[in-house]
Amino acid sequence: MSRGDMAKPLLGHRSTEGDPGVTPASGRTIGVLGSGDFARSLAIRLVCSGFKVVVGSRNPKRKASLFPSAAEVTFQAEAVKKTDVIFVAVFREHYSTLCDLADVLAGKILVDVSNNTEINHHKESNAEYLASLFPACTVVKGFNVVSAWTLQSGARDGNKQVLICSNNQEAKRTVAEIAQVMGFTPVDMGCMSSACEIENIPLRLLPAWKIPIFLALGLFLCFFTYNLIRQVIHPFIREQKNKLYKIPIEVVNTTLPCVSYVMLSLVYLPGVLAACSQLYYGTKYRRFPDWLDQWLQHRKQIGLLSFFCAALHAVYSLCLPMRRSHRYLLIETAVKQAVEKKMNIWVEEEVWRMEIYISVGIIALGLLSLLAITSLPSITNSLNWREFSFIQSSLGFIALVVSTLHTLTYGWSRAFDENQYKFYLPPTYTLTLLVPCTVIIAKVIFSLPCIRHRLLRIRRGWEKGRYVKFVLPSATGEYSSGETSSNV
Repeated sequence: MSRGDMAKPLLGHRSTEGDPGVTPASGRTIGVLGSGDFARSLAIRLVCSGFKVVVGSRNPKRKASLFPSAAEVTFQAEAVKKTDVIFVAVFREHYSTLCDLADVLAGKILVDVSNNTEINHHKESNAEYLASLFPACTVVKGFNVVSAWTLQSGARDGNKQVLICSNNQEAKRTVAEIAQVMGFTPVDMGCMSSACEIENIPLRLLPAWKIPIFLALGLFLCFFTYNLIRQVIHPFIREQKNKLYKIPIEVVNTTLPCVSYVMLSLVYLPGVLAACSQLYYGTKYRRFPDWLDQWLQHRKQIGLLSFFCAALHAVYSLCLPMRRSHRYLLIETAVKQAVEKKMNIWVEEEVWRMEIYISVGIIALGLLSLLAITSLPSITNSLNWREFSFIQSSLGFIALVVSTLHTLTYGWSRAFDENQYKFYLPPTYTLTLLVPCTVIIAKVIFSLPCIRHRLLRIRRGWEKGRYVKFVLPSATGEYSSGETSSNV
């Protein structure tokens, strides 16, 4: 890692020149207690950011080669004496080993960077425990949400925030300035009571993905069971045919597009429900129900899972001709046609259906790929709001329409074939059309001038039953203002 890459801040830090109450952070001496992976990465980043670093270790001679040459590696007591800001990069269970340094540490700022192995593993946070051991010190919780890899990756890493909390405002400001010089964005989380919440953050496993993943798994199990009954159980009961070989590939491949299609419609359904609520109550200031609010917040994850299922469906579909069972059936069909002396097996309608079905499916997958790519933070940050809204809203709705065409061309006229209703159960694709078609019809209704005009007024502050001043574009494109109420 070159010094130039790491020395560049991720975000420009606030200048301290001309402020007599603030000591410039860069150039000061920073202490680090500990010699583990995080301590080494922290020392490297501090050195490359222009700080003088003193590392305190119980075995300085053995650990010196692991740290940059610009960092001084010495005994813990010597390191503590040379600085006023000390990063405590040791585990909670080893805090007691520092008690011999209590007198030397008095009046120092201790930055606790530790984490636990489980959420709420202890009654009190590590930072609060450290503060109880050293009451003469000022403890600041910070840098625990930053990994050792992030410290060494510099400006090329996307994790920029450093959460900080302490009961001492001056100590928090000092640590925040150090974080800014290192290229991170300090976030003030308040007093020390927030330390427990900060320590739980790195331990949470995809908190925003739990509901979407359970939703996707639930839909998968429902459609998989439904397809299993139709494709495997029905032939076994009615015709005594063993179709178990279809489960790993064919049944799964029939299930994946159903899940993807329904999940995509669930991305836009909460927006329809929110618009209905605003139209019904005549205001945008009424809070949505909690379940709808949660649904709106999880649309990104639901959309990405929809793309994931669609991508798997594409891969599974490409693998269908590679199956041994497919080859056997192909040979069996060819032999049967040869025995029956059928020379022309071309069915024009089926050929056109499959050509359109595959072509529309490729377009739908391409649009879903575009939606997935633009949801990445690095891509999102390069788009303005209108561009992002156009891709995620307009192109997303087009993707839903194209997916609907893909489903309809798959079904074609088979929805009216009684042989397709096995155990009197309709084909799976007919069930998947319910929610998407509801969303499409609702979107078309909302695009009607009378409804679109009213919804636009509501979203600009108009409320039913109140006189408010509003500004709306006229037919000529110019804006006109007026006053109205629900009685007008």
